[in-house]
Amino acid sequence: MELKQLVQSVENEVIDMRRHLHQYPEVSGEEYETSKTIQKKLSEAGIPFKTGYAKTGVLGIIQGEKPGGTIALRADIDALPIQEENDLPYKSTIQNKMHACGHDAHTSMLIGTGKVLHQLKSEIAGTILLVFQPAEENAPVGGSQQMMDDGVFDEYTPDVIFGQHVWPDLPVGEVGVVHNEIMGASDRFKITVKGSGGHASMPHQSNDAIIIANNLITQLQTIVSRNTDPIDSAVLTIGKIEGGYRYNVIADEVNLEGTIRTFKPEVKEMVKNRFYSIVEGIGKSFDAQMTIEYLDGYPATINSPQWADEVRNAARKVLGEDATPTVSPSLGGEDFSRFLQKYPGAFYWLGTSVKDSEPQYPLHDPRFKLDERALSKGVEVMSKLALDTLKNLNKEETRK
Repeated sequence: MELKQLVQSVENEVIDMRRHLHQYPEVSGEEYETSKTIQKKLSEAGIPFKTGYAKTGVLGIIQGEKPGGTIALRADIDALPIQEENDLPYKSTIQNKMHACGHDAHTSMLIGTGKVLHQLKSEIAGTILLVFQPAEENAPVGGSQQMMDDGVFDEYTPDVIFGQHVWPDLPVGEVGVVHNEIMGASDRFKITVKGSGGHASMPHQSNDAIIIANNLITQLQTIVSRNTDPIDSAVLTIGKIEGGYRYNVIADEVNLEGTIRTFKPEVKEMVKNRFYSIVEGIGKSFDAQMTIEYLDGYPATINSPQWADEVRNAARKVLGEDATPTVSPSLGGEDFSRFLQKYPGAFYWLGTSVKDSEPQYPLHDPRFKLDERALSKGVEVMSKLALDTLKNLNKEETRK
């Protein structure tokens, strides 16, 4: 059978699988039933697998009947602690848990891709690894490093690794990929501002933590606007602020939480250093105690240009010459970055927008939806990418 026919043969199963996973989401570190479902599907397809990586991770192994290189295809499997607001027949049945980032689609597409490639074993020269990774949403720890620490690639070491992510900003039938940085480094922080409280009518007897926090927020924004080269990218966002007791009490403590996003390591270090300097400086100028908790998160996701081009070529072959428009990188964080620090490869986006028929909400929104017509296209792109990459790896080896 031709590749397109094989993809069509698994299309309905991939959709059904995605809907099942969507109904029963499990958050980072709790993906036990999801892992069992993956194992069951691989067993039914006759694909050997191993478990025990980062607790719930699974490694499927498709061994071609001819010798050759090794590639890895990765899907993340965890959900988010979000209450779904969609009214769908297959909406989440678990309170405050939802696949709002499309990991249910990633898992289903990788299972479908595995089934397609397994049927082509006789034509495959090399090994294809199916990496089902837990805890992608558990920044800054994540699951990719834990899988590697647990030996996921000890027996089979990938020459190249690829990751696919649904992308609501692109229409169905399009793929986004770039050379070098495609996703940003994502750090987290918490600042505790401690002043002294008192009565609202006697501010001179207090040290107002809200006033201090207000000045701090203003000054932190100057890191991007005045310390960062405009040619570079950086974001500093305060996403949470808590403080105060009631209208007539001066607050003695305020807690701020936020994130810093960058691409270049040197920009990250500059922003981080300025962050510490400003927090400490504001504390001294207001005679307040400042406590910082800073978590270095996922590094930037950096594609190998050669393998980004391989993604582009595979997408054009199966989806058409116009399937890979020019896209800009995102400062969203991605745990796949740690795989790319160890192995060459590429991360790319699969268009899943529903906006032609209804409003499109972004990833991590409780109303996030995707167009399921994209799932078979994701399977076809990933399958073609795997086959072409192995052929090119084997050609390179022959030339050596």
